[in-house]
Amino acid sequence: MIERYPTKKIFVGDVAVGGDAPISVQSMTFSDTRDVEATVAQIKRLHFASCDIVRVAVPDMESARALEEIKKQISIPLIADIHFNYKLALEASKWVDCIRFNPGNIGDKSRIKDIVKACSERSLPIRIGVNAGSLEKEFDNKYGATAKGMVASAEYNIKFLEDLGFEDIKISLKASDVERTVEAYRMLRPKNNYPFHIGVTEAGTIFHATIKSSIGLGALLLDGIGDTMRVSITGELEDEIKVGKAIIKDSGRSKEGLNIISCPTCGRIEADLVSAVAEVERRTAHIKAPLDVSVMGCAVNAIGEAKHSDVAIAYGKGAGLIMVSGEVVAKLPEDKLVDRFVQEVEKFAGSMDKSI
Repeated sequence: MIERYPTKKIFVGDVAVGGDAPISVQSMTFSDTRDVEATVAQIKRLHFASCDIVRVAVPDMESARALEEIKKQISIPLIADIHFNYKLALEASKWVDCIRFNPGNIGDKSRIKDIVKACSERSLPIRIGVNAGSLEKEFDNKYGATAKGMVASAEYNIKFLEDLGFEDIKISLKASDVERTVEAYRMLRPKNNYPFHIGVTEAGTIFHATIKSSIGLGALLLDGIGDTMRVSITGELEDEIKVGKAIIKDSGRSKEGLNIISCPTCGRIEADLVSAVAEVERRTAHIKAPLDVSVMGCAVNAIGEAKHSDVAIAYGKGAGLIMVSGEVVAKLPEDKLVDRFVQEVEKFAGSMDKSI
């Protein structure tokens, strides 16, 4: 198994980030933060979707002050996203669990000193959020919107915070394309041990964002890079969490939940495999045990996959087999297979829970 890069553990509220902590998945509300009711509703949607940490935009002082009431009504860690006006960070720091600022648009370094002082007084971590599209002028002039420019900005700001005695830091280096994003994270990773928040920013609709994030974040996770992450999707909040959790699981960084193996559709299939897999996915979504299960539609690969799966359906013409740990436990008509399969999966998962 690929080892994660050893990083310092920090805490965003009660969620550990870095070190031996699980990789957390974040998202961000799109409501007007001044609208407390709407913002709280979105945060609760994300919480129910298993979001670990949530970030909200703080574009003005009214939004910053609204954080007090928002924080009272939620139960997951809250990050304030600050651009341009450092005074918003000072107000937000009274209520939130972390401050994220973009050094490219926050202005004079004296303003960052004030943010650091406020966060130090309240034991809040800071995320240095470097974006390729908004680098500080000196780095943009020297390097352009490149991975080198992003890394130079991050290194400068890390040292600036360290010189102020502040080390409760996490770092993000985001571009809107996969190549620059991955290059920047790989370039910076050996140079410090702070936790990394990874993501491809402005990734687009669910189709494009899923592809870009799977390539970029998956590549980084397979390198052992990444302690917390966001999949940026122009779309529904819950999709960000669903795709993020799947990337973590399918990159091998998490063993939670089912690994569903199903064959591609082809002319050999003699069952309604598409509907069967969709039903299996829906009816087993609640299971957290790390099981390999297979739903296969013909004799070519079905038995072979079933032998290596914890629970399997091997479809044939009008009927099929249910197998558990490579052994046949039932031969049933096609319309009875999914019900029995789900029963066996739940039983297998239950036996694993009792053995812990």
